Amino acid sequence: MLDQAFEALKTYNWGADVKALDPISEAVVKTHGDEKGRLDLENRLAAVLTSGASRDAKDYVCRQLVVAGSKASVPTLAGLLSDKELSHMARYALERNQAAEAGQALRDALPKASGAIKIGVISSLGVRKDAESVSALGKLLGDSDAAVARAAAHALGDIRTPEAAKALSEAKPAAEAKLAVADARLACAESMLAHGKKAEALAVYKSLSGQDQPKQVRLAATRGMLAGASK
Repeated sequence: MLDQAFEALKTYNWGADVKALDPISEAVVKTHGDEKGRLDLENRLAAVLTSGASRDAKDYVCRQLVVAGSKASVPTLAGLLSDKELSHMARYALERNQAAEAGQALRDALPKASGAIKIGVISSLGVRKDAESVSALGKLLGDSDAAVARAAAHALGDIRTPEAAKALSEAKPAAEAKLAVADARLACAESMLAHGKKAEALAVYKSLSGQDQPKQVRLAATRGMLAGASK
């Protein structure tokens, strides 16, 4: 039945009866804990991504690789990061892939990407909380494309390491990205406070409480300082 499902997958389009593909999703579940079986299935799924299968079939495969993916499928998924139609789903699979190679693939794609794809890669690095990308993301905080700068700020706010907080504090963003940087710094301060780094958190909050900051940022910083004082 699995062979039949893979045959049906070649021409699958959304709207068709997905039950024909059930043996594949069932195999993903059944091979959990079976290293050889899972790897064989992963390789078979990855092969679809380099075939002439439909766009929807490849979308389906990426969804299965969210669960079944390991370092084995990373090179194939990485090859789709520049594909306008499939980049989003490839990133979706890589974001949740625990292999270090998945993070490296996204970092490698960052300088090559542009526009919406670049913003997507930045977002995925944030989802992975990829500490190794902090330096590259920090450089993007001053990008001439405000959308890229904002995405970099949001990603650093998700990563929340001391290095991410430092990159944000040293940023000289354009006006359009200043609020995103402030929000990300607040997120880092919240993480600091949660991890017992009270002095560091209070320093961030204090720096964001001045009249040069938007009202909502000042209010959030004040709340942060009050929370820190009570700990």
